[in-house]
Amino acid sequence: MIEATKPRVVRRSYLGWLVDETQTKVWHDSADPQELDRGLQRGLVGVTTNPFLTNLALTRNRAIWEQAIRAVLEGSLPAEEHAEALMRIPITAAAARLLPEYERSGHEMGYVCAQVNPGRAGDREAMQSMAERFAAWAPNIAVKLPATSAGMDVLEECVARGITVTSTVNFTVPQVLAAGERCHRAVRRAHETGVAPGRCFAVVMVGRLDDYLADVACDTRAVLHDGDIRWAGLAVVKRARKLFLERGYEAVLLVAAQRGAYHVTELAGADLVVSLPPAYQDLLENEPLERESRADRDVPADVVDRLRTMPEFVRAYEPDGMTPAEFIAFGATQRTLTQFADSGWKLLEQLR
Repeated sequence: MIEATKPRVVRRSYLGWLVDETQTKVWHDSADPQELDRGLQRGLVGVTTNPFLTNLALTRNRAIWEQAIRAVLEGSLPAEEHAEALMRIPITAAAARLLPEYERSGHEMGYVCAQVNPGRAGDREAMQSMAERFAAWAPNIAVKLPATSAGMDVLEECVARGITVTSTVNFTVPQVLAAGERCHRAVRRAHETGVAPGRCFAVVMVGRLDDYLADVACDTRAVLHDGDIRWAGLAVVKRARKLFLERGYEAVLLVAAQRGAYHVTELAGADLVVSLPPAYQDLLENEPLERESRADRDVPADVVDRLRTMPEFVRAYEPDGMTPAEFIAFGATQRTLTQFADSGWKLLEQLR
């Protein structure tokens, strides 16, 4: 007797479930064209980049963009314009790949981020000028502006003029609320002048906040339990999300800089964007993670109570924990701006 062949059970990946069956949108965190191919095949609908990732893409793919790179290198542009011209190459290539999604979604998704010079985080005029130049590269560019007081001013002006932006180097509830409020104000201004407002994505760099607070906790000998720090960035996102919904902000939260699958699984189902580098896409494709919407679950109260013993966490978690004038001096902000400048923008300026 021949036994009937059992049908093969195909289990969908966690990433596939997240993309196809939840409100959560997934973006690709890399400017590399080959990595982007895989991201698009997986259903990702946007691209985040920064100066480090842009420089990495250029150095890895010199052969692909040889003619365009050579044209810049043989020119005599000032250092900052030289870096911009090089950055434009991988970003516009990615924007062309995402244009169909931009059109299909009615301009809700399909954006590619282009970050202004991190060394200009306090210079309003320089950032405004860069934003206008970057926005002209392609219709689906989202200009990345730092969450500083100056960056917030430029954010409002851009959205009011119809330029889509991403508020980056955000780690705290006060920063993303400021982005949400300034975007809200800009949308009203645009409607009053008959302009179609730009969109706004407000980043929370969850893992970078955790990294910073881990250093602070070690230095100050904070009394925490093992694993408490892993909840810090998630606590910020979950609180910011509730406040965005209560206040009716048009800006969309964008969660980046993950340090583990938990930075995705604990937010699954929320109407926000998670931006994933290829390594985390692979993790969510291959690990047998439980497909469950957890966005509405609160961070355990005892964990928040222990984290509150750290003044730096309170500054990050409380809506009034910082004023915009204090954003640029926040430890994680300074650390990240410096890394993006030294490991990205300056290398683009020096690529000759």
